[in-house]
Amino acid sequence: MLNKLDAALSFYQNALRVRGQRQELIAANIANADTPNYKARDINFKAAMQNALASATTGTDSDSFKAAQSVAKTSALHLDGLGSNTSSTSNVSSETMFRPLIQGSVDGNTVDMDVERNQFADNAVRYEASITMLNGQLKQLMSALQSQ
Repeated sequence: MLNKLDAALSFYQNALRVRGQRQELIAANIANADTPNYKARDINFKAAMQNALASATTGTDSDSFKAAQSVAKTSALHLDGLGSNTSSTSNVSSETMFRPLIQGSVDGNTVDMDVERNQFADNAVRYEASITMLNGQLKQLMSALQSQ
């Protein structure tokens, strides 16, 4: 019974995890809007979901997102980037990519705040929609269990 419940909810779990990771990347882009030579990043959501669903069905876990987020430090005082805040079950390293340059800047930064704000809002709405659908699924499961 528990395995069937896990299988029924794993799609939503993966969707929420990938959406959350995308939100973190977009937030990092916004936070680094004034950082010289910072390159805006994003996730190919479709590919990330396919990877997450494939690893869920095969039972493999990957720490690849964490590895993809590691940055070179030029000082021992620098922070480690995303570090331990990133889930160890993330599977989106191959989907993390640099956002295309829309308008160049003198300092080499590729963050376009209009694009980032729009993507942040869009991803937040889709995250909320996933939660709404998950709640509907849980209500159906509860209704089925109570009718027995």
